Amino acid sequence: MNLSRTKLRPTKPRPTKPPRVEPSRFTPRDNVSEAFAGILQRPARSALTALGTVLGVGTFVAVLGLTATTSSQIDGRFDLLTATEVTVEDIAREKDEFAGPGFPADADLRIERLGGVQHGGVFGEVELDAASGGVRAAPVGGAADRGAGTEVIAASPGALRAAVPTMGQGRLYDAYHSGTTQRVAVLGSAVAARLGITTLDTRPAVFIGSEPFAVIGIIDDVRRKPELLLSVVVPRTTAEEIWGLPRSRATMLIATDVGAAQQVASLAPAALRPDHPEYLKAVPPPDPKTLRSGVTSDLEQLFLILAGICLVIGAVGIANTTLVAVLERTGEIGLRRALGARGRHVTTQFLAESGALGALGGLVGTSLGTLTVVGVAVFRDWTPVVHPGSVAVAPLLGLLTGVLAGLYPAWRAARIEPAEALRR
Repeated sequence: MNLSRTKLRPTKPRPTKPPRVEPSRFTPRDNVSEAFAGILQRPARSALTALGTVLGVGTFVAVLGLTATTSSQIDGRFDLLTATEVTVEDIAREKDEFAGPGFPADADLRIERLGGVQHGGVFGEVELDAASGGVRAAPVGGAADRGAGTEVIAASPGALRAAVPTMGQGRLYDAYHSGTTQRVAVLGSAVAARLGITTLDTRPAVFIGSEPFAVIGIIDDVRRKPELLLSVVVPRTTAEEIWGLPRSRATMLIATDVGAAQQVASLAPAALRPDHPEYLKAVPPPDPKTLRSGVTSDLEQLFLILAGICLVIGAVGIANTTLVAVLERTGEIGLRRALGARGRHVTTQFLAESGALGALGGLVGTSLGTLTVVGVAVFRDWTPVVHPGSVAVAPLLGLLTGVLAGLYPAWRAARIEPAEALRR
């Protein structure tokens, strides 16, 4: 073999593969542990940061619970008062200008014969002349008289009983006083105080114009027709005898049993005026469910706005504190980035911290809101009502508030350059 002719070909070195670098990993477990480590590192600041969410979520739960709890109480109040009250108006002159009074003289007896009626009677305002001098506690009085401008109401005995008054002193007038047109009067507590009448032991009297009326009772409170507390009430028959038929429209007040108001309203005109039932217009009470839903809706809207304001304040607090934490931990963030942490790892870490604060505030707020509902119900002797849905949603609402509040600080932390951070 001729080696001289053999050409040696230079061998090319094989390219060496760069060593494979494993990408950094940030597991959910690591994220949760780092988030709680950051929270527990400054517990006082974390507690104050979560306070806004606690107030917002607690208000949210308390509003829904108290609204549901008071619904049954509102139903009860409407059933006992509004739902048991019927009014009948005299519209005789609207139907016939030559017609007389729409209510008969024995209107109280006729209406109380209906089933489901507790009490009923006619009342109306007495129209006094300007020169009469109004109501006084003495036979004569000038412009400085404390009773000037006091209303005088002519009411039958049944109308007074239907108002369910609470007597401070004395008694109400009855059918005897009305039948014999006695000049007696019952004063509301406000009018009695204005006129200086504090006791009935001295047998006081009031003067309506020039007519004296013996005061036989003082009303402290009424469940219906609160305007009676600001008026002087006299028998209807006595007022008609002295001042004639009132020019203003008379009204009948009827107190019924629970559930009988609608039936009484439909039968009252025919029972009072079988000859002309169209002369009277019965006004039944509003539907308790409709009225309750309206009141409940207004309460919910008002307090939910308050809860929303608290949540916004809590979100601002979380965002502000998280942003301050980002600025304080710039060196830590740079070190993490230099050791291989990615931008999204930093983002998820700060989002986890703010979300944990929000969720913690939501849990505490839910507990406080539930305890508030139970405490108010026990104090008022009510039955507490808390919807499970609101209790379940409230912590999630706190978590969502925390995550949304941490979006900007987390994005700000992810944009920090490692070299710049390490130089600080």
